[in-house]
Amino acid sequence: MTTPGTPRTEQEAIEIQRELARRVRVDQPMPVPPRFVAGVDVAYASDSSAGGRLAGAVVVLDLADDLSVVASATATGVADFPYVAGLLAFREIPILLAVLDQLAVRPDLLVCDGYGVAHPRRCGLASHLGVLTGIPAFGVAKTAFVDTDGEVPRERGGGADLVDGGEVVGRALRTRTGVAPVYVSAGHLIDLDQAAAITLRLTPSFRLPETTRLADRASREALRGQRGDLFRSR
Repeated sequence: MTTPGTPRTEQEAIEIQRELARRVRVDQPMPVPPRFVAGVDVAYASDSSAGGRLAGAVVVLDLADDLSVVASATATGVADFPYVAGLLAFREIPILLAVLDQLAVRPDLLVCDGYGVAHPRRCGLASHLGVLTGIPAFGVAKTAFVDTDGEVPRERGGGADLVDGGEVVGRALRTRTGVAPVYVSAGHLIDLDQAAAITLRLTPSFRLPETTRLADRASREALRGQRGDLFRSR
């Protein structure tokens, strides 16, 4: 699949992010609560340069039915963009779009292992993917992009704002009492409060959302089992 606006240089990628950021909308919740929520993730071989092998996975859960899996898909191939801090989406978007095209169920919401507007140019993976697909999206990261404004309460559900340049860009959210928080940021067509609430619904037993855990497992299994290049961006 051809990715809209695939960059040839780092500067071109930055300009694409700035343009996409102008289209991001995170000022209100989804008008209809989502039912089919998809986790997306990409696994890599050791090479971080362009041409490194990778696998993408999307796993769709039913939020109305005890988080049962209703659809999943994977694809494998190579990355056409090297790893550059702040530009990770350009490695992952092409294969994730290819995987989304395979799904039998269209997700109502995408949950990314990464950031939304908690990004230097307010266009992390969740924002980038949300704008390109038109599907609401948010990110749940394992580490913080910026510091929290105050301490995060130890109890499940406790949160503290992530602030960058005087702007609230996310929330450190405790999904398990006494366990390190995750870092939630709205990506597109959803607001931060709703993203945080859905994150808690997706974490009944573990620190990370079930969407992330299952997509991570599926992408790793696909990478281990790949035979040749099933996908390559152009």
